[in-house]
Amino acid sequence: MTTMRAITMAQTGGPEVLELADVPRPVRVNAEFLVKVMAAGVNPIDVKTRAGRGVSGEITQYPAILGNDFSGVVVESPYEAHSIKPGDEVYGMVMVPRVAGSYAEYVTVPSLSIAKKPRSVSHLEAAGIPLAALTAWGMVVEVAKAHEGQRILIHAGAGGVGHFAVQFARYFGAYVITTGSAGNQTWLRELGAHEVIDYTAARFEDGLAAVDVVIDLIGNVADNTGTRSLKVLRPGGLIINAPSGSWPTFLEDAAAAGVRATSYKVAPDGSTLAVISRLVASGDLRIHVNEVFDLADTADAHRAVEGGHTRGKVVLRVADF
Repeated sequence: MTTMRAITMAQTGGPEVLELADVPRPVRVNAEFLVKVMAAGVNPIDVKTRAGRGVSGEITQYPAILGNDFSGVVVESPYEAHSIKPGDEVYGMVMVPRVAGSYAEYVTVPSLSIAKKPRSVSHLEAAGIPLAALTAWGMVVEVAKAHEGQRILIHAGAGGVGHFAVQFARYFGAYVITTGSAGNQTWLRELGAHEVIDYTAARFEDGLAAVDVVIDLIGNVADNTGTRSLKVLRPGGLIINAPSGSWPTFLEDAAAAGVRATSYKVAPDGSTLAVISRLVASGDLRIHVNEVFDLADTADAHRAVEGGHTRGKVVLRVADF
């Protein structure tokens, strides 16, 4: 078989530019795996890139295939004695737009960018984990170094990255405060938040005692959330901003407020994903899939994510299983 089905886009634009097509199947080289994709995650970066923002400026060839997350079955391993073999269930990330993405029946992926899928979750659940969980881990564990006695404010705690960030911060002992809508209050507390601020009913900065770290998953695209976050940090506290382009004066504003600041970019690290897999297997980390769409309905999946109020993750069913 030399072709496969994939969702392609011939140009950037609205969700309607996403089309189902037959394209050449990727060929594995060097230390790569060839994986049959069972499910693919849909992330805000996919939506931004499709719309002409995100990493669209780095797309060098059209039609392009989006999609960072995948869960699937190994078809070919890099070499015969590799510990991950054909038939094994795996999940991970591909680096769009350097390579074709996971909105397709097959992907090739470097051996350092995958891990075995936890047996306790389905392919649909696993496909929603890699990018969001690795982003949350990087921000909360690697950069913020979450620990007991630390107060962490996480914006958009009910989102894809946010619901993992809440769980990681609580797991490592921090006191967790998050913002969320009224409908997500109980759920966020079940995930581990000590305090949940309903952003529709109150200004999060009013009455909130100083925090050590802000995990900023919004920036200034909505009600100047980023700038307002500087007011709740203790002197010398840390703000970590994920959505690129959401707050152009981020570093300058933080310096003027007397706090530390850094952006964050996720890496497709299979070894960290393997650690996350163990937390999933032990029940210490939960994945919430909000909606599942068939591959042919990827445009509708983008519309759902674009709405901005999805709880947890949106996932594509790529193959029957």
